[in-house]
Amino acid sequence: MPPSLEDELFPSTPGKFKIERNHGLMNHRQVYRCFASTSTMFLWALFLIALTASYLSFQSFVDSGRNYLSVSWGGIQWEKQVRTSAQIHRTGGMSVLVTGAAGFVGSHVSLALKRRGDGVVGLDNFNDYYDPSLKKARKSLLTSHGVFIVQGDINDAKLLAKLFDVVAFTHVMHLAAQAGVRYAMENPHSYVHSNIAGLVTLLEACKSANPQPSIVWASSSSVYGLNEKVPFSESDQTDQPASLYAATKKAGEEITHTYNHIYGLSITGLRFFTVYGPWGRPDMAYFSFTRNILQGKPITVYRGKNRVDLARDFTYIDDIVKGCVGSLDTSGKSTGSGGKKRGPAPYRIFNLGNTSPVTVPTLVSILERHLKMKAKRNIVDMPGNGDVPFTHANISSARRELGYKPTTDLQTGLKKFVKWYLSYYGYGKTVN
Repeated sequence: MPPSLEDELFPSTPGKFKIERNHGLMNHRQVYRCFASTSTMFLWALFLIALTASYLSFQSFVDSGRNYLSVSWGGIQWEKQVRTSAQIHRTGGMSVLVTGAAGFVGSHVSLALKRRGDGVVGLDNFNDYYDPSLKKARKSLLTSHGVFIVQGDINDAKLLAKLFDVVAFTHVMHLAAQAGVRYAMENPHSYVHSNIAGLVTLLEACKSANPQPSIVWASSSSVYGLNEKVPFSESDQTDQPASLYAATKKAGEEITHTYNHIYGLSITGLRFFTVYGPWGRPDMAYFSFTRNILQGKPITVYRGKNRVDLARDFTYIDDIVKGCVGSLDTSGKSTGSGGKKRGPAPYRIFNLGNTSPVTVPTLVSILERHLKMKAKRNIVDMPGNGDVPFTHANISSARRELGYKPTTDLQTGLKKFVKWYLSYYGYGKTVN
């Protein structure tokens, strides 16, 4: 027979008691045994409760210790490194928080600011979108020049609040983002996490800081999307993005406008046009072309509709850095305090390009000349992956407002890149 509810609650097993009835009454001995057993159970229950509480307290202590040891920021020594890196060493200088500092553009901008005497603190999460060893090498380069990079994520509001508590940054150069057009089809959530949520987290920290910093951030030429009017001007419509990456950058422009309007943050958005050069991103075409040509592997060259060659407004990194620094220098002040707007603040958007689009096949020919090797070209039609057939920047606004003037053509820029590439990856070649 299955056990009754009474048997389940009071099982007849050694060490336990069983209710027995004798004309509905218990004798004195049975009552005594019942109370004695109940007292024993009560004491055991108290003991188990105390033991469990002690274990949980100990486990909490251990977990807290693990969390403390795993945190990569905080503490007296960490704060000292942040303050030292943020120190200004020139008259009229600025103290800049550079997000994405171990990235391609971020490392170059950080180095340029530090060399002229500005205070610079970097922030980077060292994700593995491409080989993190390249980011770590950039970090080592910056460390050797006195730039401290904090390892952390821009979505970490506590970390950002701590940084602004330790240093009263005058400016933020926001370059942290999930880059790449095609990768958005594989991992769309990473773009929302970094380019939208991360941007909002950073803006929240900036609007609450006292004083509020001025902000310069990286938008993208991708926002022009399916726009066919050339060259692309800042006044053109940007409501037809061709990729999720472009859509997140467009969303970023709308979000920054909102924070400027409500909280008085001074904000400048920069639409970069195909940046290339030493210490570049391995996912970019010029970088992967160089690698494959040297390894004797075929390269894939896309072409547009009707077999039209793709063209890009390739912009050398040094020219982009000039635009970034010029934007910081002319940014104007934020007008809010304690998260409240006290007056209108500057809101600007600039194209940073080279104004001289070059076809991808021409790019390959230049690389062949510098590498002294022929490429094995695989010509295919461009898939529907969000890429656009051409880009071309109108930079008249940046010339006028920032004094921006690109000086490096693709031939010269690629020569410098190839020289760096051969040296960094240990090839015994020279570049003429």
